[in-house]
Amino acid sequence: MVTKEIRLQDPQETVRLLGEKDARLRELERDFGVEILLRQNAGSGELHLSVRGSAARVEKAARRLREELDALRRRAAPADARGFEPLNLDAPSLPEDGLYRTHHGRVVRPRGPNQQKYVNAIAASDLTIGVGPAGTGKTYLAVACALRALESRQVAKVVLSRPVVEAGERLGFLPGDLLEKVNPYLRPLYDAFYAMLGPERFRTWRDNDVVEIVPLAYMRGRTFEDAFMILDEAQNTTPEQMKMFLTRMGSGSKAVVTGDATQHDLPAKTVSGLARVVEVLKGVEGVSVARLTEGDVVRHPLVRRIIRAYDQWDEKA
Repeated sequence: MVTKEIRLQDPQETVRLLGEKDARLRELERDFGVEILLRQNAGSGELHLSVRGSAARVEKAARRLREELDALRRRAAPADARGFEPLNLDAPSLPEDGLYRTHHGRVVRPRGPNQQKYVNAIAASDLTIGVGPAGTGKTYLAVACALRALESRQVAKVVLSRPVVEAGERLGFLPGDLLEKVNPYLRPLYDAFYAMLGPERFRTWRDNDVVEIVPLAYMRGRTFEDAFMILDEAQNTTPEQMKMFLTRMGSGSKAVVTGDATQHDLPAKTVSGLARVVEVLKGVEGVSVARLTEGDVVRHPLVRRIIRAYDQWDEKA
């Protein structure tokens, strides 16, 4: 067991960090499996947090606390030159199980234990691979986590990518500029951002590159620092494309890869990059794999029955 100390500046900062009745402190204890105590030096009155547990867990928890402290202290800094303003700083505090509050005031939260494990993995790992059927919240929850990280200034931007399999990555054959070409393929990601930010705020952030849309075919040679990267529909990547995407991560970045390993639109006999990466990165430190099932489907109740019927058909075939 090890202990790390984190110094706090004043009582006001302590309240903003830990929340009402230390709710955020309890949440961090649960997420990282550590014990966190708020202490005050009797002589100097200095406040500090003591994080106690296994070395690896303490290191992760302490890093998260420092990130959140840095975010709190940066909020008083001048506005971002690109016009980025956090949306929810003055909104009511989130409930304990809340992940993000939409522009309509609705709280986004994981539903069920598998979604909770998925969200916890995103918080604790630099790379999370979410595997599961349609409708299980893989993309929606990833976007919520990305916005939470963005508004708390843990990252400086969000990067969205998706393989454009249907057009064979030949985007030049489609009319319009780059955004117009890829719009049909990134629409599911747009829908999640629209629901949480509203169309106007999303367009503003997109135009200022706070949210950047990058087709997978255009990512080669780039490095994204202090970014929250989301690769959606990853079952439609090849192993080479998947490796290329993952190696775009720069300092301070986090990535979430989502997909359904049971179906893809790749040519026959082509190996899916999603299926391959789960095997290649098994046991690699900093990588988590979260699996969701038909029981986690949160769309229309019929969707769950459709998935089950197709699974049964495939088994018979």
